Amino acid sequence: MFWKSFMCAFTLLLFPHDVFAAELNPAARGKGDVVPQDEDKRAHGHGGPRDSRKATFAGGCFWCLEPPFEEADGVVDVVSGYTGGKGKDPTYESYAAKGHREAVEVTYDPSKISYDRLLDIFWRHIDPTDAGGQFADRGPGYRTAVFYHDAEQRRTAEASKEALGKSGRFKGPIVTEIVAATAFYPAENYHQDFHKKCPLRYDSYSKGSGRKDFLENVWGKGPGKAKKEPPKGVFVRPSREALKKNLTPLQYKVTQEEGTEPAFHNEYWDNHREGIYVDVVSGEPLFGSKDKFDSGTGWPSFTRPLESGCLVEKPDRSLLAERTEVRSCRADSHLGHVFPDGPAPTGLRYCINSAALRFIPKEDLEKEGYGVYKELFSSAE
Repeated sequence: MFWKSFMCAFTLLLFPHDVFAAELNPAARGKGDVVPQDEDKRAHGHGGPRDSRKATFAGGCFWCLEPPFEEADGVVDVVSGYTGGKGKDPTYESYAAKGHREAVEVTYDPSKISYDRLLDIFWRHIDPTDAGGQFADRGPGYRTAVFYHDAEQRRTAEASKEALGKSGRFKGPIVTEIVAATAFYPAENYHQDFHKKCPLRYDSYSKGSGRKDFLENVWGKGPGKAKKEPPKGVFVRPSREALKKNLTPLQYKVTQEEGTEPAFHNEYWDNHREGIYVDVVSGEPLFGSKDKFDSGTGWPSFTRPLESGCLVEKPDRSLLAERTEVRSCRADSHLGHVFPDGPAPTGLRYCINSAALRFIPKEDLEKEGYGVYKELFSSAE
């Protein structure tokens, strides 16, 4: 908070105070001034489409987390605010005293962007090894955290954090907390979209705080320009040549050329063991045995994916009747199709090619790096 106050004071030397106040504080505007629509986030809420979901991240200064999420396709809205404390109605002056942290609440469309992808964006814009704040901003109000909204988000966040820790990207341990989401309070309107309202001041703050240089040193300047090799836990799609070498001809035909394997003559159509099914190319978790059922079609069938947002659905017009194709999020592997004729509770039938999957039995989940899914098969259930 001190650093931001200092930066605001410093920039006032460069810009007249009345201009700065009019730009950021609606109360300082004249009666005839038009208030930009993005300023009413606090007053009018921050919902999204009916099927949208929420994700909440604390990464130090909330000004700096808005831009990367807003740029992501599938993100509906990003709101800066305060969360994680016990005091009600925090303000910028009181949030830290009430135990809150600066955070952003992301509203996203899970059919366009996965929660796992949001986590990747988050990791790439913070220092997850700093337990005392972020860069020049120090204190509990600037500590990093992933606030999960359900058990699915918690499992995904824990797996992502574990993968980042094993990647070797950072020298120290990953200390970012993964905690349950609590009430989220939108920050004052002048904080919303600060990078758009005051781009020069935002750039000066981002550079002066040390965040920009740190991130460029760790990840590189811009997409695809990381100075280090990609982390072991982050999937990088292999070349066509590598895929042909590592996959069987049938696996390649199905995942890369949208092929279909023979019904009743494939590996998993009648597999009844407990465990999970992952993408044969990337290893990303896709389906669980608890959602598998015998559809009588001769292909593995599931009522729902293991995690929301792990699949991408696209219209398929290759036949006379339009179908909905299902692809994996990270590897973009063709998996099969989804039909609205499945059993309860979803009424959906994900008809998937065995050749696109690899099965991990429940007893091997920990060994294979999928330990967060062991609880799905606990004896208590």
